[in-house]
Amino acid sequence: MSDKKSRFPILIVAVCAVAGLSFYLYQTNKPDAVISQPDAVTSDTGFREVAAKSGLDFHMGFLPNEQGGTFKINLYDHGCGVAIGDFNGDGYDDIYFLNQLGPNALFENKGDGTFVEKTVEAGVALADRISNGATFADYDNDGDQDLFVTSTRGGNVLFQNRGNGTFQDVTDKSGLAYVGHSQTVAFFDFDNDGHLDLYVVNTAEWTSNEFDEAASYYVGKGKLRGLAAVIDSPKEYNLVYHNNRDGTFTNVTEGSGLKGRGWASDVAIFDYDEDGSLDVFVTSMFGPDQLYRNLGNGKFADVTKGVLGRTSFGAIGSKVFDYNGDGKLDIVIVDMHSDMWMGLDYDHTTLAVAKKFETEKFEFFYGPNTAKDPALMRDEEHLEGLLDFRHDEVLFGNVLFKNLGNGKFKEVTEEANLETFWPWGVATSDFDNDGHEDVFMAAGMGYPFYYWPNYLMMNQGDATFADVADSQGIEPPVKGIYLDEKIQDRYAVRSSRCAATADFDGDGRVDIITNNFNHRPYYYRNSFPQKNYIAFRLTGTTSNRDAIGATVTLTKGKRRMIRLLQTAGGYLSQSSKVIHFGLDDLQQIDQVEIVWPSGRRQVIPKPKLNTMHRITEPKKELTTSD
Repeated sequence: MSDKKSRFPILIVAVCAVAGLSFYLYQTNKPDAVISQPDAVTSDTGFREVAAKSGLDFHMGFLPNEQGGTFKINLYDHGCGVAIGDFNGDGYDDIYFLNQLGPNALFENKGDGTFVEKTVEAGVALADRISNGATFADYDNDGDQDLFVTSTRGGNVLFQNRGNGTFQDVTDKSGLAYVGHSQTVAFFDFDNDGHLDLYVVNTAEWTSNEFDEAASYYVGKGKLRGLAAVIDSPKEYNLVYHNNRDGTFTNVTEGSGLKGRGWASDVAIFDYDEDGSLDVFVTSMFGPDQLYRNLGNGKFADVTKGVLGRTSFGAIGSKVFDYNGDGKLDIVIVDMHSDMWMGLDYDHTTLAVAKKFETEKFEFFYGPNTAKDPALMRDEEHLEGLLDFRHDEVLFGNVLFKNLGNGKFKEVTEEANLETFWPWGVATSDFDNDGHEDVFMAAGMGYPFYYWPNYLMMNQGDATFADVADSQGIEPPVKGIYLDEKIQDRYAVRSSRCAATADFDGDGRVDIITNNFNHRPYYYRNSFPQKNYIAFRLTGTTSNRDAIGATVTLTKGKRRMIRLLQTAGGYLSQSSKVIHFGLDDLQQIDQVEIVWPSGRRQVIPKPKLNTMHRITEPKKELTTSD
């Protein structure tokens, strides 16, 4: 740690102390002494990383004057996202990767889990700006997937799908033009009129007005010791757009109650109190997250304290899933920023400390020794005032909220073993089809930090999780922990930023896609032993055509499992809209109940297993055989 006089209470994105470190550390010529580059590994079960073999020829390019050898403390190190959707309507999920330096990339699924790039033909490259997140959705209910892309000061974009594999930019005429520092974007029908509205979460004005013409971006604030300039930047607030049903949207943010606190990173949308209206959960990079209850009149109320209590302080991604198989939707939140209390560590001396405290939370942002150090306590108090929060409102680490029913939740992170280190994005699914939903966390910082692995937290079936990344083909990376190219003659480690899931090859097993920082993506193809499953692709009629917000509940005896058809979420990511249940060795289920966004209920008794059912919303509530 550096001397106390040079501490900055606002060094939260990547550090808390940096004095005494000098740029000679960038010239280190040895790989990390603790973690050496491993040989390639393969697995006969779990996952196999097959991005290159599958045709996913993409490289997320970072900004050399912001990261790498000229590392700055700002949000450019947060990387870019990935979205999954069937853009050409052939029944197979395709992949769209976002990029900072260079074009985005759209890959068409050939139906067998291999891909061919279609970016230029589709017209969605956006090489003239820094893209962050994206989501596919049928906002105009015409039967094909449109695409919305967020950007850092390059302008957000709405692409309307022409229905022939190409898109047209309709941003201006739709009323969705906005230039700012946007992150995750989510379509959802907040007024239940059958048309998807739009929610865009924003951070703050953390870039300068200096424009780099060569790379087409605004230079970021924040030198080696300069996060004060970043945190003190004017906040940007979230945006709510109402769908006018004619291809245009109206900004209804004012008065909606959804503006938020600024510095938002991700959103999870679900009906937490089961009153028939979709509610909104927003993660905050600095300070308490927020849960907003839909009041049913176009307005939302912040109910965080009464419903959730303390939330993560430095959250990045969030996801809604049924972790304990009780038929109720729970919330998992991953908190990267609270794991930066050790400081900027270019010489990698804190690796052993990170391993020691990997699964622990602390009562203070500055770590385990804060209460014993008066200077750190003063910094902690300064932090509260600067970011307008109280310590009794936050937890410094990941959070798992167990849904107790009746609109109540309980924090159970430690009991479930979901506290981790340096997590960014989170994705959930039943990867081994044993009937219990699992969690994947994209993790690590990249150059100039040491390597940190991704997490595969497999559900043990008793409301706890175990990390099996190193035994199931996730870790270590098949090409080693270091990138092929050095940075300033120093080894640079790989790191992931976001993750999404889909069954790309249609074999009933859910795969994982990541977008990696300054690196090529991982495509973890699922090779767990085959078990029974059932899947559903829903089409709304009275509801929005994508059926976003629908729930599917499976019943077998006294057991109930629930899945939510979600919009984007997990951090700059969107997973498949196909709903998937692993069934282990079950030979039959009693019934499936679909609650459509319109409120209509549909019961399907004893549906056929090991297939994907295409279900269209009926004109009235009904019980039908499949």
